[in-house]
Amino acid sequence: MLAAHYENGATIRGLADASGYSFGRVRELLLEAGVTLRRRGGPQRSTPRES
Repeated sequence: MLAAHYENGATIRGLADASGYSFGRVRELLLEAGVTLRRRGGPQRSTPRES
């Protein structure tokens, strides 16, 4: 269940808050389920930001 939510865009922190598990435990469960974790910081921009 955690894996499906994560793959649909939920964050590890959000899953931890909703489930009552620690961040580390949620991360561990996702890895055990074979989920590829996203990089930190959200999606990367394809072009640099203009100032």
